[in-house]
Amino acid sequence: MADPTAKPLVEVRGLKMYFPITSGLLRRKVGDVKAVDDVSFSIMQGETLGLVGESGCGKSTCGRAVLRLYDPTAGSIRIDGTEIGTMSQRALRPLRPQMQMVFQDPQASLNARMTVAAIISEPLDEHAQMSRAEKLQRVYELMDAVGLNRQFANRYPHEFSGGQRQRIGIARALALNPKFIVCDEPIAALDVSIQAQVVNLLEDLQEKLGLTYLFISHDLSMVRHICDRVAVMYLGRIAEIAPRDALYANPQHPYTQALLSAVPEPDPVSESTRKRIILQGDVPSPANPPKGCNFCTRCPKVMPVCREIKPDLLEIAPGHFAACHLHTQTKTVTAGRTGGTGAIEHNQQGENA
Repeated sequence: MADPTAKPLVEVRGLKMYFPITSGLLRRKVGDVKAVDDVSFSIMQGETLGLVGESGCGKSTCGRAVLRLYDPTAGSIRIDGTEIGTMSQRALRPLRPQMQMVFQDPQASLNARMTVAAIISEPLDEHAQMSRAEKLQRVYELMDAVGLNRQFANRYPHEFSGGQRQRIGIARALALNPKFIVCDEPIAALDVSIQAQVVNLLEDLQEKLGLTYLFISHDLSMVRHICDRVAVMYLGRIAEIAPRDALYANPQHPYTQALLSAVPEPDPVSESTRKRIILQGDVPSPANPPKGCNFCTRCPKVMPVCREIKPDLLEIAPGHFAACHLHTQTKTVTAGRTGGTGAIEHNQQGENA
C-alpha cells in the first residue's frame, strides 16, 4: 500500500494523444482520432493506480504515452520530478531503466527469433554492466519469480502458451528493478491459478522495492484487490477517480455505476437481487466525440447541459473526483442556498473559456 506521506512519483497533466486522419492522394489531414483527450492524474510513490474502462476507451494508449512509447500531442508528464513529456528519445534513454511496461499482447511483444534467456537479458545488455554469468543468474532468478522452468531458457516464444509468453514479458520488465511499471492487462492471458501467483509477485516486489504501478485491466475484481486508487476512463477522458473502497462502495459517475453493476456477486442472494444498469447505444467514435460530455449519448441521467459543455473533474469528497454535471448542479444549488456563489462563478468562467 502507498505511504500517505509519500510524494507523487508520476504526475500527468492535460495529456492528449491524437492520431491524425488523412485522406486523398496527398494524404492531407482531415481530422484526429482523440484516443486520449486531456487526461490528468498522479500516482504516489509505492502506490498502485488502476485504470479501467471498456475496450477502445484509450487505456493502453494512455499507458504507452506516459512512458513515451508514443510522443504525446500535448500535456506534461513528470516522473520522479523530471519532465519527460517534451524530452527527446536520446535524452530519455538513460531514464528508461526507471520505467518499464508489461504489454497486453505477449505474442507481439516478444521477438520470435530470440530465446527466452536472450529476451529477458536484453535490458541487462543495454543498461547494466554485468558479466555473462551474472546475467544468466539474473535470468534464472526472474524465471523462477514468474513461474517458468529454468530448463526453458533456450526455447523460443512460439514453443510457449500465451500465458507463459506473458510471464516472459513480466520477467523482462522486472529485469532492471524499475521504479515505475505500466501493467497493461498483465494477467489477462493467464489461467486463474497463475493469476494469483503473478499478482502476489507484483505485490511482494512493490513491498520490497517500493515499486509504483499503473495497472490497466478489464478485471474489476482484480483491480479491487491490487489497487489503492482507481481511475475510470471513457472515450479518452477520465470519468471518475477515487480511492478504491470509496469508488466501489459509492460510485458517483453514471458510467462507473453502470460498469460496477456488471460485476457478478459471489453471494447467490446478493446476485439474485443485484440490479444491472443496461446502457443503450454504442460508444461514439473517438474521431467524432460528442460536443459536451462524452457519455451524454448513453447516459440514463443526461441533462441538456451535458450535450453542450464538457464537465470538469470536481472533487466531491476528499480524494474523490467525478466529471459529471450532476455534481455541478448539486454544488450550484448548495451555493445558492448558502449565498456562496464565488466558486460557481469561477467554474462557469473556466467552462466558458
